[in-house]
Amino acid sequence: MTTALVTGASGFIAKHVVLQLLQAGHDVVGTVRKSDRAQEVRDAVAPHLGPDALGRLRFVTLDLSQDGGWDTAMDGVDVLVHTASPFPLVQPTDPEDVIRPAVDGTLRALRAARTAGISRVVLTSSAAAILGADTPPGRELHDETDWIDPDAPGHTPYTRSKALAERAAWQFVSGTAPDLRLTTINPTLVVGPPLDARFGTSVSVIRRLLSGKDPMLPRWGLPLVDVRDIARMHVVAVEDPESTAGGRFIGTSGFLWMAQMAQALKDAYPDRKIATREAPDWLMRGLALVDKEIRTILPDLGVRRDASNTRARKLMGVRFLSPREAVRATAEALIAKGLV
Repeated sequence: MTTALVTGASGFIAKHVVLQLLQAGHDVVGTVRKSDRAQEVRDAVAPHLGPDALGRLRFVTLDLSQDGGWDTAMDGVDVLVHTASPFPLVQPTDPEDVIRPAVDGTLRALRAARTAGISRVVLTSSAAAILGADTPPGRELHDETDWIDPDAPGHTPYTRSKALAERAAWQFVSGTAPDLRLTTINPTLVVGPPLDARFGTSVSVIRRLLSGKDPMLPRWGLPLVDVRDIARMHVVAVEDPESTAGGRFIGTSGFLWMAQMAQALKDAYPDRKIATREAPDWLMRGLALVDKEIRTILPDLGVRRDASNTRARKLMGVRFLSPREAVRATAEALIAKGLV
């Protein structure tokens, strides 16, 4: 079994990656920016593990924006699993506030791995680096050969950060460290059951639908994926470099409009006041003047961008939950934990 260093171990996806790596018998070193977050991760994964597995988890305090501490973090590590990256619900005024930490943190992690003699790296990227312009003629779904143009108008700072960070990783490998065997995991909108009360921005979409805050919904949608399937992709990449090294892998289970997400929730919880009607675009543009969250999605009103999971299914053997199953699992966990 291997020892994997998981950066940003307190993140929504990362906690599931840590859990599944431990369940698979691997040792895990998790990085946290503050030492008190280590107990948070332990508490999140402990109910799903035996005491022997929990004993294979340790932590190091590490700031991805700083050069210090990487030697200690990499000591005894076989595989770097770099999940840490900012994901803001509201986009910053200065795009560099998101872009620079994502790019610099990724390159810092790769350099440290190379210095430590680690040859295997799994990077959590995003389908945001892929789902940009129209698909090529004759193809309905985006696939791993596609890249957005980060300089094209309309991209959010987050979207640009994911594309630029992943590009930087591949360029580092091809130009400076050809000995590094890199795999990137490119999830679409990641939902699914959070392991504790601290969860990703993506889960907030389902939480907002459950809250009944909005009387109508925007004509907006995204392909979805369950966090457990994304964690499984990371584990497969760690365990099977022969099939996965040098490749990008989209993680997705299918596209849903927000109204379809809401309907899946309404079907499961008919007593809840969950809006399912779509609002006209002109109304959403008006609301965006006072709601920064709505402002973020304006460029994508009525736009459907979908992606293929063929490579992940064929080379990784992942059987993705349906998007509606993922939405319902998210809601079930949020309700059970009293978070909505």
